[in-house]
This record gives sequence, structure tokens and C-alpha cells, in this order.
Amino acid sequence: MSYLQNSAERCKLPSVFWQSIEQLGLDPALIQQHAQLPRALLLNEAAVVSTRQLFAVWNAIEALSEDQSFAIKMVRDTPSAKHKMAFLAALYAADFRDAIARYSRFKRLCSPDRICIDEHQGRVAFTIQWPSGTGPAPYFSVDAGFALVLELGRRGTGKHLVPLELNLRRPAADSETHSSYFGCPIRYGAEQDELTMSAADLDLPFIEHNPDVLHMMTPGLTAAMREIEAPAGFCEQVIEVLKRALAAGRPSLQYLAQELLQSERTLQRRLASEGTTFSALLNETRRQVGYHLLADTSLELKEVAYLLGYEDVNSYYRAFRQWETVSPGQWRFSNT
Repeated sequence: MSYLQNSAERCKLPSVFWQSIEQLGLDPALIQQHAQLPRALLLNEAAVVSTRQLFAVWNAIEALSEDQSFAIKMVRDTPSAKHKMAFLAALYAADFRDAIARYSRFKRLCSPDRICIDEHQGRVAFTIQWPSGTGPAPYFSVDAGFALVLELGRRGTGKHLVPLELNLRRPAADSETHSSYFGCPIRYGAEQDELTMSAADLDLPFIEHNPDVLHMMTPGLTAAMREIEAPAGFCEQVIEVLKRALAAGRPSLQYLAQELLQSERTLQRRLASEGTTFSALLNETRRQVGYHLLADTSLELKEVAYLLGYEDVNSYYRAFRQWETVSPGQWRFSNT
């Protein structure tokens, strides 16, 4: 993908991901087709997708599996050795707390979401935060995320840890797997997705703790992390400035040049050297911000068009169809 895909928002779908889907009886090719992904994706272990494409994959799995517990089974039934490298490395941590810290950091090599922890009065609340503008996370993505946290604790400690409670935005699942797997009270239709566990569980030691293995694995993972945490390129910096400009209603070349402390002519030369133009980056900025605005269903489509700086709704519709081949309304219906 081009420079417009920020490295911090890239996601990887390794072969084990597709294998776990196939083992549960779902054809990965159908998922790929439903999510409108490139055909060669399944054959390319190094391929990356955007967060939006990853969400499309999870939505496709939910639509085609007809099994509300599918994502949980994907995590539960995958052997430790076949999980993400971040998960495998975390199993050698000293305790559950150490494992969560390692897993949360290194999982960003495959996915940009962050595990947020709020510890208070003997309780630890886990939430999952995605980059701004990506819209609400698919229900299956949430299920898998919390199942991975719990599975890490259970496999690492060798104990059947049971959370205190689980809050989910999704409607009540027509499946006993959620209640039997998590083993705690589940509140559906909640304002946010949140898994709560006892803080004492985080201090439980891991039975496979091995400092030597950690010493071998950590440098390579850390080096890979440095690459994705490197400062954003010039085009990414421009897009961030343009996002602020949209909010202020001033997405102009003159405004951008002033913010970057450059003359307009110098800025145009720099953009040309990067193989792009002001117009192309403004279009990309509108695309990224537009997804975030569409996720807010309280906004009418004409308001979204106005906030993105379009003169009329028709101009926004034409631009959006170039991005998605569907109208903004159709995209909103399918993704929120």
C-alpha cells in the first residue's frame, strides 16, 4: 500500500489466523471475498491491511459463520505455539501482570489496538482502544480480544481464572459459549466493552517463566517495534495538520504552509518530491476523518459533508464512491 497508510495503523493477518478460521469450518476465501480484500492476501504472509479492512474481515466472519461464539472458539482452540508471537513471548513472563505488559506492547506488531488497564480497589478493568477514526470495533473483534487476555492468564498460570464481570456493547449472544467460557456475569448492551478481573490474579506466577527465552526473544521484538514507532513520514505529518485544519474550517495550502513554517512554493516542491500533491493529501484526510464522522450516527450525511469541507453533498458522494464504491449511507449501514 502507498505512503497514505500510516505504519501505526497497519494490521497483519498471518496464516495461523486463516487456519483457525478454516478449522472451525469456514472457508477463508469466502471471508476474503465478503470483506472485499485483495485476492492474493491469503498467499502473502507479509501482507498488511488497514484497520478498516481488518474490521471488514471480522464483520465478514460474523456474517458468514452464523455462530456468535466463533471468535472465542478461534482463540480457545488455537494451540499456544500457533498464536501470535506476542502471545507466545508473554507466556514466558514472570507473572500475569508482566505477561499483559509484554503482550500489549508486542501485539502492536500485528494490530494497532492497545490494551488499556485501570486498576482500582483490587479490581482490574481491561478495555481495548483502537486508533481514532476507525469506528466501533466489531463484536467478534472484541470477543477475540478479551478471550486472548483471559486465555493468556489461564495458560500462563495453569489455573482456570474467572473474571469478575464482563460488559459488552453487543446484544445478548444466542450462545452458551460466552457464559461458559468467561464464567462470570455478562451485561450485554453496555456503553463500552470492558473485562474486569481480580487484581490478585495479575500477581499469579507463570508456570513456564523462562528468563533465557525472554532474553532471546525480546531484542528481536523490540527492534521490530522501533520500526513501527519511528516518527511519521512527512506525508503523515501533513495529514495530521490537515485534520486539525478541517476542524478549524481552514484546509488550504496557505494554512498548511504556515503551520509547517514553509513557503507555499517550498511546500509544493516537497510534496512533489514525495510523489503527491496537496489535493491528494486533502482527499486522504477527508477519507480518514469521514469514517470517524460516519460512525457518529447522530450526524446527518449533509452535516458530514459540511464538516469535511465539501461545498455540497453530491461532491462528497462522488468522492466517497471513489473510495468505497458504495454511498456513505450504505457504508454507514454496514459498518455501524
